[in-house]
Amino acid sequence: MKRAHYSMTAPCSIFFGLALYVTSCATSSIAADKTAPPTQVDVVSDNYGDVKVSDPYRWLENASDPKVHEWSLTQDARTRKYLDGLPFRNDLVNRLMTQIAQTSSSYYGLQPAGDKIFAFFNQPPKQQPMIAVLPLSADPDLAKIVLDPNVINDQGTTAIDWFSPSPKGDLIAVSMSDNGSEDGSLHLFDVATGKAVDSVIPRVQFATGGGSLAWRSDGRGFWYTRYPGADEAEDRQHFYQQIYFHKIGDTPDKDVYVLGKDFPKVAEIYLQNNGNGDAILATVANGDGGEFAHYLIGNDGAIKQVTQFKDKIVDAMVGPDNALYLVSRMDAPRGKLLKMSLDDLNVEHARLLIPESEAVMQSGGATGGSPMIITHNTIYLRELVGGPSRVAMFDLDGKSTGLIPLPKVAAVNELEALDDGTVLYSISTFLKPTYFARFNETSGKAVDTRLAQTSPVNFKDVEVVREFAISKDGTKIPLNIVRRKDIKMDGKNRLLLNGYGGYNVAMTPHFLGAATRLWLDAGGVFVIANLRGGGEYGEQWHAQGALTKKQNVFDDFTAAGQYLVAQKYTTSVNMAAIGGSNGGLLMGAVMTQHPELFHAIVSQVGIYDMLRVELDPNGAFNTTEFGSVKNPDQFRALYAYSPYHHVKPGVKYPAVFMATGETDGRVNPMHSRKMIALLQADTASDAPVYLSINSHAGHGIGSALSIRVNQTADVYSFLFDQLKMNYPAN
Repeated sequence: MKRAHYSMTAPCSIFFGLALYVTSCATSSIAADKTAPPTQVDVVSDNYGDVKVSDPYRWLENASDPKVHEWSLTQDARTRKYLDGLPFRNDLVNRLMTQIAQTSSSYYGLQPAGDKIFAFFNQPPKQQPMIAVLPLSADPDLAKIVLDPNVINDQGTTAIDWFSPSPKGDLIAVSMSDNGSEDGSLHLFDVATGKAVDSVIPRVQFATGGGSLAWRSDGRGFWYTRYPGADEAEDRQHFYQQIYFHKIGDTPDKDVYVLGKDFPKVAEIYLQNNGNGDAILATVANGDGGEFAHYLIGNDGAIKQVTQFKDKIVDAMVGPDNALYLVSRMDAPRGKLLKMSLDDLNVEHARLLIPESEAVMQSGGATGGSPMIITHNTIYLRELVGGPSRVAMFDLDGKSTGLIPLPKVAAVNELEALDDGTVLYSISTFLKPTYFARFNETSGKAVDTRLAQTSPVNFKDVEVVREFAISKDGTKIPLNIVRRKDIKMDGKNRLLLNGYGGYNVAMTPHFLGAATRLWLDAGGVFVIANLRGGGEYGEQWHAQGALTKKQNVFDDFTAAGQYLVAQKYTTSVNMAAIGGSNGGLLMGAVMTQHPELFHAIVSQVGIYDMLRVELDPNGAFNTTEFGSVKNPDQFRALYAYSPYHHVKPGVKYPAVFMATGETDGRVNPMHSRKMIALLQADTASDAPVYLSINSHAGHGIGSALSIRVNQTADVYSFLFDQLKMNYPAN
């Protein structure tokens, strides 16, 4: 086991099991990055069993400390001076904003209700998406705005977290939060008038477990998620999510507890009714590790548990035939479909309807839309094949009836059945903005709708090729390579490699937009790697990049970079890497394990101190993915790759740009503060190490458009400068 390299502090340390001792021998380190301000060293040491670990920048964890605030301001000011001084940075902002402003409106998050379709409505250059209502024809000319947060807050910092229309579509429940905090309160609006009705319900949404709501079939009330109040201990207030029922017209203090007191601390609850009049389905995730339990809640309040975490049921839905459909990964890591009667809720009695295939049946939950839709005639399954999607169709007896028409490399993120016998589905590709098509069950044909975004950016001279790198253990890693058709394979191309590799999240095709077009115009190549830890090939693919096998993710990304060099796409001096959140951990691990591979690293809202991540406000949710220091084997794995504990003095690290938001409820900004301080102190290269801290942003969800555009401009300004790229003329 490698130990931390701060041996100078060992004589100051006293250990009592896992207790901490704060040394009194504080000093200021002289930054090896000569342009960086010095950072005070005040060592804290921990014992993990017989392993002693020292932390020189523990004091930077305390966001309420005025010294930390001052340090953050100094770091951000230094970064702003550098970025704002680049000759092309202002033009880059204006260019991106102009192209976004010329992008047409777009619709997403469709939810049919009654004779209406509700959707998020994005209209650049407005700061925040709105909620619109359309007829079943989905004609955008007939759309009306239901709620505009840009009117509620003209600063653009109030965001809609999620919404749920009533069964008839006459009311809409909306969670809203401020400054990217994802700390949401529930508001109820009359759809016809747009006026607020009923009481505001607090604590329905947070970045830890999210939030959800499902209406009673008669529209007289709804079930919703609620977090503990201010009367509870602070360490409970963003955990222990429970289900309550609200009757329209009552005040929140009269709302009735329904379920959840026995759920895990890290429960994440998703509620759905799917138009079924008899019951709603509550999906309870055990943190972020891919385990789910399911409950049926009747209109009469009766509760029946259907599945447990151990059953490996990853999605469920009540069909119009009053049967329960279940996606199971029991002995089927890519998923199989089961069917059971509501009169017999023993999952062992469910019958196999559709066996496992080469494609991956996706997990359920609140993000990305439902992976399964059941109509009176057809089962639609959104499936993954290594990253791209397909939609498979079956009759209610499980017989295949074909695939919905799609382009070759595309993703379907939304699939909604309408009462007229058609299905609306979104189509996303790398080179074309998202659009919706309508599939007719009777004719078996699909037509594009007018729910389609247009962009002034086009990629007619660009192609996407899929190639495969070979990882350290021989695993083939898909690479989606976005390049100009006239590319020269001479190693001189600037290349940006992106990856994530975690939480069963698949990196699927999505429109790359203005920033990537700019990158390509400057002679760049953009590559997205489908790494283990994601969901591209099913649960085994995820498991091979989680817990004690997390190192595989870093090996996969390293292999991708080495492959791109070997194929003469680029060289290390011309290559950069970018990742965020879990992808930020990836950036930290790759730069500490292979500092020579990339010339520049962009890491956004990342995780770096893997020994303390579970102590963060959202950290408990991560233990199912990363593991815990309390487990000896998992501790050894965490310590072996933890980026913060593998920064070494005298190593020539690449140029680094990190960005974080002060209101981030998902990843504690202290990770970025500590990692930057250590890199600035230890790097032996002439490459700079910068930190950007935004006081009006969180994890990136709900941030105003102007903030997002400026953050994107920061990233590409840094990359253009560090890779010595020529800024392309308009």
